[in-house]
Amino acid sequence: MTAPKHPFESLSPAHVVDAVESLGFWLPGEPFALNSYENRVFLLSDDDRRRWVAKFYRPERWSEAQIREEHTFLDELDTAGVPGAPPWRDDNGETLHHAYGFAFALFPHVSGQAPELENPAHLFALGDLIGQVHAVARRSSFQTRPVQEPMAISQASCERVLASDWLSRRQRQAYARIAERLQTLLVEQRWPETTLQRVHGDCHLGNILGRDEDFALVDFDDCCMAPAVQDLWMLLTAPEADEWQMQLSEVIEGYEQHVEFDRRQLRWIEPLRTLRLMRHSAWLVDRWEDPAFPRAFPWVASEGYWDQHIRILEQQRLALENPRWLA
Repeated sequence: MTAPKHPFESLSPAHVVDAVESLGFWLPGEPFALNSYENRVFLLSDDDRRRWVAKFYRPERWSEAQIREEHTFLDELDTAGVPGAPPWRDDNGETLHHAYGFAFALFPHVSGQAPELENPAHLFALGDLIGQVHAVARRSSFQTRPVQEPMAISQASCERVLASDWLSRRQRQAYARIAERLQTLLVEQRWPETTLQRVHGDCHLGNILGRDEDFALVDFDDCCMAPAVQDLWMLLTAPEADEWQMQLSEVIEGYEQHVEFDRRQLRWIEPLRTLRLMRHSAWLVDRWEDPAFPRAFPWVASEGYWDQHIRILEQQRLALENPRWLA
């Protein structure tokens, strides 16, 4: 019996063009697939040489209400003058469209390069950008988007990994042991609900584009309710204390041009890093039936990957037990 195809395997370039042209565009060229795994994202040019990004959402990941809430947030940011990519609206004001069983949206293409986290001017500009986002974000709350809840995320991640066939018996025991300890530490260090606000949720360098000191934040697919530091901690990459403090100082100075940052949130950096690490491995396991994942992440099937992952989680245990360099 032939294995059923993953839904994205049916999304051909011809279907992408047909879907976008059904909205009234004419596309003289072929779509170019961008680097995206959770969804399928394509760069397109229309007959007026305008460049667009078409994002086809992974089926059953988000409800339509959750996607619309993402789009509403982007519109709020655009109205406030925050650099970014608001969704295109048709004549009826609709941002979410449907074709071939997929929900999709169009966004103006944002060009540029990723910032340099060793450059103080770039760090200040990034803090300034995220401060602008958060000044708007604090005006309201998400009603349908996820909440960054440490116990729920860590427990779901642990259960997904242990339910898979990837770990040996030895690895399974080691993973279960360290995951249990991490969950205890995460509960002890969890943030109160009063600190939750709307955030981008995934501020890695691939989602920040620009030139010189002008940057824009793109791809709000993971926007959620979380502490403000969720959008800042991935910018703090220096391995040494002096460099780390320099990065923090520049980012916070830029951020506070628009909104105050509660420095007590710095103690949640390692819990947030731990959650990201746990969720990432669970995500790889969970998406393995998507043919794009074995091609992009073949090492997940190796014993070495899981040994390394367990070692990294052990390092996170030490980081949670002995926080570093907090201002």
